[in-house]
Amino acid sequence: MTKLNRASCKEQPCVDDYVDWRDRPCKPGKHGGMHAALAILGLQAFEMMAIAAVGNNLITYVFNEMHFPLSKSANVVTNFVGTVFLLSLLGGFLSDSYLGSYRTMLIFGFIEFCGFILLSIQAHMPQMRPPKCDMLVSASKCEEARGLKEFIFFLAVYLVALGSGCLKPNIISLGADQFRKNDPKKLSTYFNCAYFAFCIGELIALTVLVWVQTHSGMDIGFGVSAAAMAVGLICLLCGTPLYRNKPTCGSIFTPIAQVFVAAFTKRKQVSPSTVHMLHGSRSTIVPHHNVSTESHGDSSLLHTDKFSFLDKACIKIQDDTRSNESPWRLCTMSQVEQVKILISVVPIFACTIIFNTILAQLQTFTVQQGSAMNTKLTKNFQVPPASLQSIPYIMLVFLVPLYETVFVPMARKITGRDSGISPLQRVGVGLFIATFSMVSAAIVENKRRTMALKDPNDNLSIFWIAPQFLIFGVSEMFTAVGLIEFFYKQSLEGMQSFLTAMTYCSYSFGFYLSSLLVSLVNKVTSKSAHGGWLSDNNLNNDRLDLFYWLLAGLSFVNFFNYLFWSRWYCYNPSLVVPSGPKDSRSSRNADIETG
Repeated sequence: MTKLNRASCKEQPCVDDYVDWRDRPCKPGKHGGMHAALAILGLQAFEMMAIAAVGNNLITYVFNEMHFPLSKSANVVTNFVGTVFLLSLLGGFLSDSYLGSYRTMLIFGFIEFCGFILLSIQAHMPQMRPPKCDMLVSASKCEEARGLKEFIFFLAVYLVALGSGCLKPNIISLGADQFRKNDPKKLSTYFNCAYFAFCIGELIALTVLVWVQTHSGMDIGFGVSAAAMAVGLICLLCGTPLYRNKPTCGSIFTPIAQVFVAAFTKRKQVSPSTVHMLHGSRSTIVPHHNVSTESHGDSSLLHTDKFSFLDKACIKIQDDTRSNESPWRLCTMSQVEQVKILISVVPIFACTIIFNTILAQLQTFTVQQGSAMNTKLTKNFQVPPASLQSIPYIMLVFLVPLYETVFVPMARKITGRDSGISPLQRVGVGLFIATFSMVSAAIVENKRRTMALKDPNDNLSIFWIAPQFLIFGVSEMFTAVGLIEFFYKQSLEGMQSFLTAMTYCSYSFGFYLSSLLVSLVNKVTSKSAHGGWLSDNNLNNDRLDLFYWLLAGLSFVNFFNYLFWSRWYCYNPSLVVPSGPKDSRSSRNADIETG
């Protein structure tokens, strides 16, 4: 954004004044809409194709080529994926505060591309890796990657993590910015299309690219990922003249900090008897230090009763010496309501962490589980274990369009909502279904282990683990899309990327929790005579089935925890866009009943 525009942004409210790539006002017929979103969806598909091919088969590369022990290899992968999603907060902050979604995507997309190139170079050059060794036969004799080799590996994967992490929330937010918030039907359709593009990328990665990695070498596979990323960046550039870009207006954290400071400073003040006495309660659009509240029908955010202690930040001191109070002592009501929204979404965010811990198992231990099974499809063709993760995406390529064209219209007739069911209801359905993914995984692993211990040559077919992927795929269609739609719709102008990034942080914490659980379970169970559940490099000696049962129990408890918080949550009435008879209510729980 130019200095002139930054200066004018400080003087003018930052409302829906979107600009093109040259910071000129957008024209409704020329900028935005699905034709602009298609270029972003192209990047979504190719970027997902590139990183999924790396992430989903990374444990095989780390274990077989870097010679890390199995439990350490699993933690390397989960920490890598967790870092990708944690860094999405950085991408959301930089985008909303300084760079804008488009510029952020260009910069960090190139960084991710460089990471793929470096990873491909290391996989291609033997001198940059430990000597070849079969970890399944003689793990104790294999040389583990150390020193410069280890440094190059982690530099490459974390360049990918940095680029992808900062890219992800901006792909969603820039695509959604091509539509107006007061058109929930088109927004809901876009989020479903974005998930469809995600599924296409995952499907190609888990079939074509994983097959290339398995049969042509990891260096070629990583190189293909780099090429896919390059094509994605070209797609982004092709849509440059069409995008609606929101202006940036400085740090998004300053007004949030001001509310907490002002509320603490005035904690001993007595709250006024009526809402109208609060500062800024009658403003229509309230600009406050480079971050404005969003206008909905010429009204600022309406007052809500929750977290009433924050309302004290809006109390004016009736003193002639303090006629012009500092913004760190006096905030507007809309500014306070913005902070209330941020606090309110945290429990919803927290309830999806266990869900993503389950996802972590499907990308780590389940891949190794498949490696210990019969992978032969025919005499001459073996199924790469990582490719089993493509099963849910094959199904979702057909299910997502059916959801949009069949389920949504049917649900719309019943609920009166343009999106069929509310985002919170969609998340709840997904969390409930996810539990059965781990139940299926535990039953199959117990059967596989029992057969292997009786006769090592009698291996269970790898397709027995397909149900756990199928069940989780359906749950992800509900949970992932519902969560992104919920966070985007609850965000205010200027904070879409950051709040969207919070959905990806759920992935991050889920994968970090997976690493913590693996270590904790090994520590607790290693005291028994049979050793830890996950402490051996051989799954036949481990008790992966018991670990899956533990996750199923945690997921089931988490579902009821989510029911409590989703019923507790209530939308700020200003952010509810009426779309039918049932959406016109502004009472508590009007738009979020999950039962």
